[in-house]
This record gives sequence, C-alpha cells and structure tokens, in this order.
Amino acid sequence: MTRRQHPGQITVVCGSMYAGKSEELIRLARRALYAKKSVQVFKPSLDKRYDEAMVVTHQGVRHEAVPVSGTDELEAHVRADSEVICIEEVQFFDDRIVALAVRWADEGREVVLAGLDQDFRRRPFGPMPALMAVADEVVKLRAICMHCGAPASHTYRMIDGKPAHKDDPLILIGATESYEARCRNCFEIRGERKARPRKRR
Repeated sequence: MTRRQHPGQITVVCGSMYAGKSEELIRLARRALYAKKSVQVFKPSLDKRYDEAMVVTHQGVRHEAVPVSGTDELEAHVRADSEVICIEEVQFFDDRIVALAVRWADEGREVVLAGLDQDFRRRPFGPMPALMAVADEVVKLRAICMHCGAPASHTYRMIDGKPAHKDDPLILIGATESYEARCRNCFEIRGERKARPRKRR
C-alpha cells in the first residue's frame, strides 16, 4: 500500500511542564518504530537542557532527535519516505508549523507534536492553539502540583526563589531550578492581581 492509501493524522500532546509530554512523544515514536514505520524525531536546537541531539524526559528516558533552528530547517530535514514525524517543544516554532503539519497529514503521514499549551503567564503559547484546532487528536496531560500535590495544569516560573514577573522574557530554558508545575490555587506571578476564590454559600 502506498502512503496515499493511509489517512494521515495530527496528534497534539500538550500540558504544563512535568506532565509527561516528552514521555508520551517517545512512546508514540517507539510504537511506530515497532510497527516498522519510517520515523523522524525533531527538537528545537535552543533546547540544550539534557542533550543537544536527544529528546530527554525529566526521568532520563532518551530518544534520538534532529535539532533544528526553526521551521525552515525542519522542513528541509524531513525525508520523503518519513511516515511519522514527531516534534518536541513545538511551542518554540513559528506559526508556519501549522500549515506544515496539515500538509504532512494530508500526504498521509502521522504527525505528533508535543509542547506547552500555556506559557509561564498562563497564556496560550505560540502556535499551540492553532495546532490544537487542526489536530485530529489532542492529548492534554496534567502534572502534580509541586506545592500541594493536587493535579496541575500550569507552569510556574521562579527567579531566585520568587515568582517571575509577567513582563519577564517569554523564553527561559530551564528545568526544576526555574520551573514547577502548579495547580490553579498555588500558581503565582508578580504583576497580576490574583483572584480570590468565591465563597460557597
């Protein structure tokens, strides 16, 4: 069967930091490899936290990846025979990634995109809203709040142990020294008034 006879698919894996997004991307990539499909995994070259040429989970699980500086380099590295295209930290790519993902899926490829759906201010991150809109499947994962242990959907940034300011630069590559997963009640950011929970009658 040619690739054309197989319907393509876009899967977006999203959530806060420490929710297991990289782990899920690696699982899907390995599952495709077990099925003897041609798989390529990419990551933005600015993410050098654990390894320059590996997708690495916070627990140390690794998978080879091609680091690329942006959407143009990514497109140039995709092989004609690739059946599954996996992209880590997709929130760092520009909006052209949306049209690329749609085109690849229309060609019959499986496209797996993992990234933060919200930035440290709890605002939609980069191309993620548009990618979630065109996706065939959205997998939203939740972490555990590192402050109280409740389910967490937000990425909390700290600078010198204090909450970041809402006007701080959008991109700051880091791990546990700079970020925590937080629930809605425990999330903090300087420069914005925090709403008080309504009292139940």
